[in-house]
Parts: sequence; structure tokens; C-alpha cells
Amino acid sequence: MKVHFIGIGGIGLSGLARFMKHEGYEVSGSDIRWTPLLQKLASEGIKVSVPQRAENIEDPDFIIYSAAIKPSNPELQEAKRRGIKTLSRREALPLILGGKKVYAVAGAHGKSTTSAILASILKDANAIIGAESKDFGSNVRFTGSETVVFEADESDASFLNSNPYCAIVTNAEPEHMEFYNHDLDLFYDTYKEFLKLADVRVINAEDEFLGRVDIDAIRLYPSHDIRIIEHFLHEDEPYIRFELRDFGEFEVWGFGRHIALDASLAILAAMREMGLDEIRANLRNYRGIKKRFDIVHKEDVIVIDDYAHHPTEIRATLDSLIEYAKLKGIEDITIIWQPHKYSRVLDNLEEFTRCFDERARLIILPVWAAGEEPVEIDFAKHFAAYRPLFADRIKKSGNEVVLLKDQQPLEKIDKGLVIGFGAGDITYQLRGIE
Repeated sequence: MKVHFIGIGGIGLSGLARFMKHEGYEVSGSDIRWTPLLQKLASEGIKVSVPQRAENIEDPDFIIYSAAIKPSNPELQEAKRRGIKTLSRREALPLILGGKKVYAVAGAHGKSTTSAILASILKDANAIIGAESKDFGSNVRFTGSETVVFEADESDASFLNSNPYCAIVTNAEPEHMEFYNHDLDLFYDTYKEFLKLADVRVINAEDEFLGRVDIDAIRLYPSHDIRIIEHFLHEDEPYIRFELRDFGEFEVWGFGRHIALDASLAILAAMREMGLDEIRANLRNYRGIKKRFDIVHKEDVIVIDDYAHHPTEIRATLDSLIEYAKLKGIEDITIIWQPHKYSRVLDNLEEFTRCFDERARLIILPVWAAGEEPVEIDFAKHFAAYRPLFADRIKKSGNEVVLLKDQQPLEKIDKGLVIGFGAGDITYQLRGIE
């Protein structure tokens, strides 16, 4: 069958497209502009069209579209005009995951890392995750197995359609509340429904909500169950060694207690499939994921790209960064923040004003709107305690990071450690990709 994806350039939809191609579908897709991900999809044999227009709809049997696609989209309108079946990403999940043994990982923070770690442990399983694993160089791994490690999304409640055999929840901090009409009861009830769908449940029981849920589950109590032994560098890469309950020691790529927590949830879930010795060995396959503490440059100035776009995520990553800087003997740290969505900044404004580290310089870029209408936010006032510098964008040039204002160089950073935070195009700016 032929399937066309509208919005195929998104990390979530591209994963479904790749997986369906592996399963034998003839796959095409479109997006609004070319990106490195789209170019990679095209190199893998997927027909990609840019920009989106009615003529891109040829003769698909059905269409899958991302949550970002509006009813006015020309391809969606053309499909409806011609009576072609259309499915939202959420509606398509039962088609893709039905009949499979799904390890579904959900949570506001850490689900990509936990999914990627679990995929490295369950090395014979399929995987569809929301980031590129450096273990297998993609957001998808296809093995032909009936087992799937799947990063399940709560942003539109699509995790309810993920057919979970095992539901793993890292935390349930309120996020994407606009979808839930800012109704906390609805938000938490949806998580409860997700957990009830699964035969097996693994949860972070120190999360305020998850700790109260009256449901049979494997419960991790991080402050009691995890003992951090050391952070160390191996071949100049960050690693953490920790002890989990009475199961012994484990080593995993990354720094910070949150990495040990994510790995522990994955270990507890994987114990349904294999013994501890195999888990311990397979865990070494994990080498991080793209855009999560992603060290993209190491000469002169060290540049790290991180997807964190919520205060909780930024704070956890900064704890790891400080540990990394200590081991590297670096004192000069620059944070470059590209705020993601006006609604997220406003919903979490007080937390954002407290999440950065005063030992580091703060550079603030314009808000990445992600389709939202602009809203006036006085960043200079709210973040005055950090004495931030404002730039329009950055440019990676050789061994320097250049701050640009009004298309002119504002400052050059050629030493120390630079970390960029955000879910917008800052990832390309940090890599010098136009």
C-alpha cells in the first residue's frame, strides 16, 4: 500500500514513516522546507516533496498527518476533496503498533533518553523513538521482531493509542496543558488511562502524581534505590556509574542523577526479557542521543547541543554540565537559550527565571514560535538577575561561536564551554548548518 505523510520532517512522523517503509509500505511525504532530516529521508528512498502543495498528492491509499498540520493545509484539503482516507498521527498508531509487544515510554521529561537506553538494552527489538540514537544512528531501528520500544507522546494524548504491553513513565509533570484545556484532572486521568492499558507498569514513584496512583506497578524510588558511585570520562565521553537496589553496579553514557534514573527505569523494564548480566553488557551500547547533551565540537571551545526547553530539563542538564566542566577543568561557561513557544515561556515564566546558573553567562535568542502568534515578553526585565546578552542568532565558524545582532557580529566565543538549549533551529545554528 502507498502512504503519504504530511509533515514528514518532524522527528515523530519521520519515525513512523521510516518504520512503515521497513514494513513494506511505499512511503512518500512532504514538508514546508528542506532540512538535513528530510535530505536523509530522501537518501533512504522516501520520496520527499517541498513545499507542501496539492500536486504532491498522487495516488496514496491513505494519508497520515502530523499534529502541527492545520485544516487549511493544501495537501490535506486535496486529500479530502478526492475522498482519500486521512489519519492523524494519533489515529495511525493502532495501524502501526497493533498486534505488537510494545514497551511504551512516556513522561514530560526523559522519555527520549529512557526509550533510547531501553532500545540499546533490548538490542533485538524494533525501536521508534523521538530522537536519533547514536547506538543505531537513527530514530528508528527495524529488526523484524514483534517487540517494539516506542516513545509514547502525551502532548496530544496519543500514548493512549500505543498498545502498551509495558508502560514506563518517567514523570508526569504538567506539560502541553493547552491540549488538556488547562484541566489538571483531565491531564492526570489520561495518564491513569495509559497505565491501565498495560500488562506491566514501571514508574518513577517519587513523582508527586505517580506516587499516589493506586495501581499495580514496579515502583522505582530514586533517592532510595539509586546510589551514584561516580561520574567519569571514558575516551573523553561522559559516563556515570551507579548502583541500583541490590542488583549491582551499572555504567551508562551521560552525567547526572536524571540519567541514572532513566537507565534504572529501562533496566527494570528489561528484566522482563533478559538477565542482569546481559542487561549490564547491552547497556554499554548506549552512547547518547542527538540533541541531548550532544557534544558537537571539542576543539578550543567545547560546544554542546541540548534539546531541553522546559525549566526542569534545563536545570537537570545544567547540573550535568557543571560536573562535566569540573572534570574538564573549565570555568568559562556560556548558556545560549532559544525559548521555545510563547505559551511555554508564559506558562513556566517563574520557573524559567530560576532555572539558569548564575555562574554562567546567559545569551537569549528570539523565541522560536513553532507556529504561535507573537506575544510581548519583557525578557530583559524578567531575567535581569542574569544580566543576559541578547542576540538574533548564532553562527558556528571554525573553532568559534559567533553571536549575531542585526546580521553583524556582536561577539566571538573561542574558549570555554558553550551549551545551547532549545527545541527550535538552534541545533542547526550550533552545528554551522544554514
